[in-house]
Amino acid sequence: MVKVKFLLLFLCFSHYLEAAEETLLGFWIARDSIIEIKYCGDFICGEIVHIIVEEGEDPKKILDENNTDDDLKSRALIGINIITGFKKELVLKSELKGGKIYDPRFGKTYKAKLKLLDNGNIKVEGCILFICDGEEWQPLLVTTNEDGTRDAILKNDPNEVQ
Repeated sequence: MVKVKFLLLFLCFSHYLEAAEETLLGFWIARDSIIEIKYCGDFICGEIVHIIVEEGEDPKKILDENNTDDDLKSRALIGINIITGFKKELVLKSELKGGKIYDPRFGKTYKAKLKLLDNGNIKVEGCILFICDGEEWQPLLVTTNEDGTRDAILKNDPNEVQ
């Protein structure tokens, strides 16, 4: 009887782990930054946690200079939320629609779609009317060191032989 309970518990837990892998939550590497998708109150948000820059350049000093709102042009990009409007109940779905995404390269906010792909990446699209453009973000495994710094590696590295 104990073995049966353990087996049932293991099967339930392994299903939970599998479902946890199929979520948009976590750290993602985009074209030039690392985004953390997490819960922000009743919604899902995507915070820029790091910007990839040239050696010697301080990513914390990169400003939102392309923002169409003059009051926001002097804010640092690290720490801003670029994903809004997706309710947190939707996080387990493989495709989200109805939210918005802010693109700091152009300083504009677009209607957004997020889709978890079979390869584990997210397809992130911003749309104007019926015209959409986007990119794939790759998942990262992020560890926090004792000194507060973080290390990150690709979760599904295509160069890694399994």
